[in-house]
Amino acid sequence: MEEMKQLISETEETLIPYFKNIEDVAYENQEKVLNAFHAVKATENDLQGTTGYGYDDIGRDHLEAIYAHTFKAEDAIVRPQIISGTHAITIALQSVLKYGDELLYITGDPYDTLLEVIGINGNGIESLKEHGVAYSKVDLKQDDIDIDAVLNNIKPQTKVIAIQRSKGYDQRPSIDLAKIERAINQIKAKHPEVIVFVDNCYGEFVEKREPIECGADLIAGSLIKNPGGGLAKIGGYIAGKKTLVERCGYRLTAPGIGKEAGASLNSLQEMYQGFFLAPHVVSQSLKGALFTSLLLEKMDMRTTPRYDVTRTDLIQTVSFDTKEQMILFCQSIQQASPINAHFSPEPAYMPGYEDDVIMAAGTFVQGSSIELSADGPIRPPYEVYVQGGLTYEHVKLAVSRAAQKLRTQQLV
Repeated sequence: MEEMKQLISETEETLIPYFKNIEDVAYENQEKVLNAFHAVKATENDLQGTTGYGYDDIGRDHLEAIYAHTFKAEDAIVRPQIISGTHAITIALQSVLKYGDELLYITGDPYDTLLEVIGINGNGIESLKEHGVAYSKVDLKQDDIDIDAVLNNIKPQTKVIAIQRSKGYDQRPSIDLAKIERAINQIKAKHPEVIVFVDNCYGEFVEKREPIECGADLIAGSLIKNPGGGLAKIGGYIAGKKTLVERCGYRLTAPGIGKEAGASLNSLQEMYQGFFLAPHVVSQSLKGALFTSLLLEKMDMRTTPRYDVTRTDLIQTVSFDTKEQMILFCQSIQQASPINAHFSPEPAYMPGYEDDVIMAAGTFVQGSSIELSADGPIRPPYEVYVQGGLTYEHVKLAVSRAAQKLRTQQLV
């Protein structure tokens, strides 16, 4: 234990200047959110929900205006009826892609759940493919968007170019906003009519800007990830150009109704407060990710990205030689969780994934990715994706205990 305490002390000493950078970003993002609340003139009455059809839900409309103002978008949809990031992305893609159109992903294949949405995996029911939408992809080149290949692959029927900012369950790096902006500028210079969509999951408030500010036409994400601040119990958002968001509203509800309906029920207070807290909570998660990276690196384990690499999302990958190491690490994270710590996760089938997945997530909100979790598909290379953490102190405790258990059992 004394050796572990020494490692922790050395780790935190090294991370001091990097933590300061994270705090600077959080400060700017907090100011941006506060200014949005002031611009919209949020009131206590906005925190009350509606029932039934949800017509004239001022609190819901003001929350959407706050998201739009913060993300520099023309409009936004923020709803408890959107159940996940995958759902938000699906609504966005289904809204703008029609029969004969092509979807071109320029960051390689998206993560597993979206492969079923597209129609590559699964039974294809209600997939884009079933509705006559073609799909193509361009892989990354040297960890960056291969813009020459992208421009060569844009066809007359290419309607939407999609960028997945976070790596998801993949070995590639996440794509920072500077790279995304360069790619969008070059695409728009030759194909201004093409819609650029960015999957913003895990990325909100990690950098000082958001993808709309980098030229994206449409973005989407989940409220049980970054923007929910750990308080939102459900929900997703879509933001971007007004005409595109309007189409998304028609897909979410019905043509002719769109954003005008959709009761907020009892969700608004936690959505408002969670979004206000989000810049700080994200900073806590980022500090935890850097700690995880450096501490485990000091124990001769493989982690990506390294602690000194600029971040654009929350995900920290930890690689193992065997599935036994991977499973024990996840089980140790579960044992350091506030909820269900006495349970031991085992690999199992999860809808949308081709391989069994192990998921350690003793969270207050089921599946919340802004709370500390460790998960991954059981397939070589054996990689666990550590993400989230409402407080840095919790991540520090959990990862330290997991590392100590691996060492005690002589697995590292």
